[in-house]
Amino acid sequence: MAELNFFVGVIGNIISTLMFLSPMDTFVRIIKKKSTEDFSSMPYICTLLNSSLWTYYGIIKEGEYLVATVNGFGVFVQIIYILLFLLYAPKTIKIKSAIMAGILDVGVLGAAILTSEIALKGEARTNAVGVMGAGLNILMYASPLAAMKTVVTTKSVEYMPFFLSFFFFLNGGVWLFYAFLVRDVILGVSLHSSFLLFGLILILYCIYRNGKSSSKHTSKQGLEEGSEYNEHLISHPQLS
Repeated sequence: MAELNFFVGVIGNIISTLMFLSPMDTFVRIIKKKSTEDFSSMPYICTLLNSSLWTYYGIIKEGEYLVATVNGFGVFVQIIYILLFLLYAPKTIKIKSAIMAGILDVGVLGAAILTSEIALKGEARTNAVGVMGAGLNILMYASPLAAMKTVVTTKSVEYMPFFLSFFFFLNGGVWLFYAFLVRDVILGVSLHSSFLLFGLILILYCIYRNGKSSSKHTSKQGLEEGSEYNEHLISHPQLS
């Protein structure tokens, strides 16, 4: 069983690593144009906080080193993305992004770690950190949910990429199986939400795959929410 745990965890690490690297095209574009254009820094700032919490969770929970390693890589990658964003963003956006990064990735993360280290011990500490990570994951599902609403309203999947959604569904499934094997309830609950969400997205895709947007208004709305959906997905691999 231990060998199966490790094998499934390694597969999850590989898929998650590739998904952490998926925004590279966006940043190659930013570097070439020397501008962040209309891209937002918030997905990367939130993902850094999320990956940091799960890295800490993997470190303090016995036997969860595979969770720590892949999220540790995610922390490294997100820091690079944020630094590049700050380098090429306009001054006003740069200041706002730096403030938000300081509040969330330094202040909130530091407070969470410090509080858990001082006030909690053993299993209570790991459970508290895991619940925080799971809660943050659920909050970050807002963009996919908005895109799902648009699909139902417009009866079109024009702005919902199938393969990107499919690989997030696959990634969630692999890590959900891993959580089952290692009997990690908190990790499983978080992954269960991700797995179900992207399963519903794929079902909607199958239902409305032949649909077409009926008006300029819905097309514009779909383009805006679809853009948010894509940016959310490529910057937030659903490990947990």
